[in-house]
Amino acid sequence: MLEMIFLIVLALSWIIVASIQDLKKREVANWLNFSLIIFALGFRFFYSLFSEVGFGFFYQGLIGLGIFFVLGNAFYYGRMFAGGDAKLFIALGAVLPFSESFLVNVKIFTLFIFLFLFIGGFYGLVWSVVLSLKNLENFKKEFSKNFKKNRKFIYFVLIFGLIIMLAGFYENLFFYVGALIFGLSYFYVYAKTVDECCMTKKIKVKNLREGDWLYKDVKVGKKTIKASWDGLTKDDIIFLRKNKKKVLVRHGIPFVPVFLISFLILVYLVYQGHLGFLWFYF
Repeated sequence: MLEMIFLIVLALSWIIVASIQDLKKREVANWLNFSLIIFALGFRFFYSLFSEVGFGFFYQGLIGLGIFFVLGNAFYYGRMFAGGDAKLFIALGAVLPFSESFLVNVKIFTLFIFLFLFIGGFYGLVWSVVLSLKNLENFKKEFSKNFKKNRKFIYFVLIFGLIIMLAGFYENLFFYVGALIFGLSYFYVYAKTVDECCMTKKIKVKNLREGDWLYKDVKVGKKTIKASWDGLTKDDIIFLRKNKKKVLVRHGIPFVPVFLISFLILVYLVYQGHLGFLWFYF
């Protein structure tokens, strides 16, 4: 029990610091993520070394790290995570195996990922609404512009959604599917407007940092700096500082607080014994 409390306190301390970094700087330092892995596995190793039950506690940490390494990279290359988020997710893999039973740990992993995705979706929606309200005048103009630019596609989707909804007279399910399609057309314009209006900013090249995301490709002569998911490299920044005064960059939302909320709820549910319901659904 004490070993679990130590890992929980360790993870909470690291996630709180990472959340503060993300809210202030929109980045999480590599040393923070890597040190969490080192401390978690180091503690597991020495605890197992002096334990009478062997190295199961340590091995479960390694297995958790491996599973979250695969998932973290999948989320990163699927463009769900930025680099810092993916590394923190991987680091938590060394913490989350609270049991020496692999099957129990699978339940814990499943619950954490479910909580993370659900809370992350709600958090992202709330954050986007706040951003749109803070930039309301520009948001209105951009929304109107994007609607006009995509009106043929939007009208097609709206008509298609209405047709599906009419089929709801025969089967209720079609009404809900049609309503979802109907709403997605507006959500597409909304999301695109938030991205263009509220999450981009023109900054001086001297303020660029490694990993910053260009909003679009920057071409200087024959050379083009690509707006890639991996962000700017040191060489890219040096080149831009020599040839540009300002560039348009995309700012992501600070997502690490979702880790904190999800982890706190997970700990509460695990220690209240609410893992069993997962087997009912999965």
